[in-house]
Amino acid sequence: MLGNARTLIFDCDGVVLDSNRLKTEAFYTAARPYGDAAARALVEYHVSNGGVSRYIKFAHFLKYILPECPGAETGPDLEGLLSVYSDTVRTGLMTCPVADRLEELRAATQKACWMMVSGGDQSELREVFAARNIDGYFDGGIFGSPETKNEIIARETEAGTIRRPAVFLGDSRLDYEVARWAELDFVFVEGWSEWQEGARMASEGRFAMVRTLPEFLEV
Repeated sequence: MLGNARTLIFDCDGVVLDSNRLKTEAFYTAARPYGDAAARALVEYHVSNGGVSRYIKFAHFLKYILPECPGAETGPDLEGLLSVYSDTVRTGLMTCPVADRLEELRAATQKACWMMVSGGDQSELREVFAARNIDGYFDGGIFGSPETKNEIIARETEAGTIRRPAVFLGDSRLDYEVARWAELDFVFVEGWSEWQEGARMASEGRFAMVRTLPEFLEV
C-alpha cells in the first residue's frame, strides 16, 4: 500500500511517538485541582475522543463535564489548564520513544511526500520534532491544532501538497473518520493506540492494520 502512495499522512501520538499515555496522564494532572472525579471524567472523555485537540477537550470539560460533577472543587480556567497540560506534555514528548526504523521507512518511501497532521499543538510539535532531529522526514510539513485535521487536509489538498493516492496512518477513530471524509486510504497503527474498537474494525475488513510502522519494511 505505501509503495504506491504519493503522500503519507501521519498522526503523531501513538503512531510516530509513544505519547498517548503521557498525554492521558497530563489531562488528569491538569484537571486534578477540580477533584479526582472531575479529572477522571475528563480522562474518559479524552480517551473516547482520541485525536481531538486539547483546546476542544478542555473547553468541553469546563462547559459540560464540570457541571455534571457535584462537589467539584475550584480549579484553573482554560488558559491555566492548557498551561499545566502543555508544560507536562512537552517534557514527556522530549523523552518518549520514537517509532523504530523511521529513517529506513523514509528511505523506502522516498518518492512519497511525508506530512504530519496531528491533534497536538502545532508549535509544540515543530519544536519537539526539531529537537529530536526527526522533523526533516516530513517534507510536506508538520501541522497541528488549533486547526482541525479536516481543515489542515482540506487546505493542503487545495494547495497541492497532498497528492493521490494518499494514505493516512493513524491510531484513533477520529483519524479513520477524517480519512473517510477526505477519501484517503487508512491504516490503523495499533501498537500504542488507546482506541479499543480499532482492531475489531480492522478484522472486519474496514481498513488495514499494522502493529508498528516497521511492519511496512517487512512486507
